[in-house]
Amino acid sequence: MSTFQELLAQAKSMIEETDPLGAEALISQGWVILDVREVEEYDLGIIAESILIPQGKIEESIEERIPNHDQPIIAMCAGGVRSAFAAVTLNELGYTNVVSMDGGFNLWKQQGRSWASSQALDPNQQQRYERHLALPEIGEKGQQKLLDSRVVVIGAGGLGSPAALYLAAAGVGTIGVVDMDIVEESNLQRQILHSTETVGKNKVDSAEKTLSALNPDVNVITHNTYLNKDNVIEIIKNYDVIVDGTDNFQTRYLINDASVKTGIPVVHGSIFQYEGQITVFDPKNGPTYRDIFPEPPQNGAAPNCTEAGVLGVLPGIVGTIQALETIKLILEIGKGLSGRLVVFDALEMSFHEYKIDQDPNNQVTWENRDQIQLEGNEETCQINPSEPPET
Repeated sequence: MSTFQELLAQAKSMIEETDPLGAEALISQGWVILDVREVEEYDLGIIAESILIPQGKIEESIEERIPNHDQPIIAMCAGGVRSAFAAVTLNELGYTNVVSMDGGFNLWKQQGRSWASSQALDPNQQQRYERHLALPEIGEKGQQKLLDSRVVVIGAGGLGSPAALYLAAAGVGTIGVVDMDIVEESNLQRQILHSTETVGKNKVDSAEKTLSALNPDVNVITHNTYLNKDNVIEIIKNYDVIVDGTDNFQTRYLINDASVKTGIPVVHGSIFQYEGQITVFDPKNGPTYRDIFPEPPQNGAAPNCTEAGVLGVLPGIVGTIQALETIKLILEIGKGLSGRLVVFDALEMSFHEYKIDQDPNNQVTWENRDQIQLEGNEETCQINPSEPPET
């Protein structure tokens, strides 16, 4: 039976090795670092942009994280032992250009080379988000980005409920919830954040309880207030994305204009009886709500859900798509809905897409943001005509 030292010598005879100096040069040429240490070792630091896969999980995870077998790889562990065995494994799996870093991360760090504090997921997070980690477009880096992100959901009702639940499940680290209503029994037909137990309680408190129970990683910030021109900027300014789950036109215009002033994108959803609409308003890069509807209708001109009714499952579909678009915005993956309006008809079970163009007459724009004056929810928000737009 071979000794460990004999097995190590055999492994090293089958692979190419480099030292930290050589590895640094290879990285500049497009090689990637595959860090095969255990999760708990990441607390000692990591090399930026490393791909983190413990040695024992290489066979099951490497194809998803590095699908291109011709991608040059530097295997690295703490000292150069496990990385040698990892290099052998990678060669056996068909990876064509692999070296092991002799001396490993310990020598890299001792020599004063650049490294970063670990943001590695802990073992519980590794298990919770393992289906995300298996997706090449997300992986550990993307999951950490979700955990570092901040999303505000305006309205803890039919749309805000599924959106917030799926954002919390996905690991969005901070979720703000804005609503001043209390839970009523008639809400429970569609507002799945709430339950019979929370009838009569503030919606934001009910939402916090539900979201925190679903995922303790999530910090839920409650804003038990009526959104208005005096507080909207202060509430939204520290978030990365706004999810609009409101059910009245005036507040949608307020959210739109505040979004344009701050540059924060809005993931918009709306529902009516059996139909839902979803789009993304990114004021820095595309059309906004006023490009579709320049001015709000007069009060009473359009019925709300209370007056017109709504199929209970409909906001679940629309709100879930809002959560999806929010995650895509955060991760910068896929093709988003900016400039596209998706209309869903629940009775026909059909989706239709419409292109949204920017209105050249719309003055509430990112370029004119300093001239935008927010007005009360009962009035429109408009540019101050006495001040010239920015050029």
